[in-house]
Amino acid sequence: MLKVHHLNNSRSQRILWLLEELNAPYEIVHYKRGTPVPLAPPELKAIHPLGKSPVISDGKRVMAESGAIVEYLIDTHGKGKLRPKPGSDDHWKYIEWIHYAEGSAMLPLLLALYSGMLGDAAAPLRPRIDSEIASNLSYMENALVGHDFFVADMLTGADIMLLFVLEAAGARLDPYRMLSAFRARMQARPAYRRAIEKGGPYALMSR
Repeated sequence: MLKVHHLNNSRSQRILWLLEELNAPYEIVHYKRGTPVPLAPPELKAIHPLGKSPVISDGKRVMAESGAIVEYLIDTHGKGKLRPKPGSDDHWKYIEWIHYAEGSAMLPLLLALYSGMLGDAAAPLRPRIDSEIASNLSYMENALVGHDFFVADMLTGADIMLLFVLEAAGARLDPYRMLSAFRARMQARPAYRRAIEKGGPYALMSR
């Protein structure tokens, strides 16, 4: 049985959503962040050396990293769903978006989160961080002009990867009409709602 080692308020929520869209059987193993510092619990290190989530186990195979997990699940459990035809132009654009989500788009948002913890000491960095966030949001906004999805005019793993970025952006998304509408549409999908119910409270959703 495929298992998702699910940490609350983490990227593993996107894996639950993906599996609900695929209608694939899976089991959730729940983990809770610590308090007052919301770090992953040490039990996750028994599953993967990094001790972070998402992690899946599929038989003897254990895999971390959101993008790799999304590609793996679509390739092995998708039955042709949620990806463009392999080798097509849309397929390579889909691959690009999947890796963009964590490789480029999330970095400035994480820097904003961490610099916020530093208070005034981080003030010299904030203009650069803000400009990088705006650049990425504008890039994604322009990609949605005339489209409901990021690639191939259908839901793909790229959309599932990118929604977490847009949820993490919070109120910064307000000036971006296309992205705000996309976020609302994705959060209204029945599979997304089922994933929230199964995964538990998800604070990113309300930002």
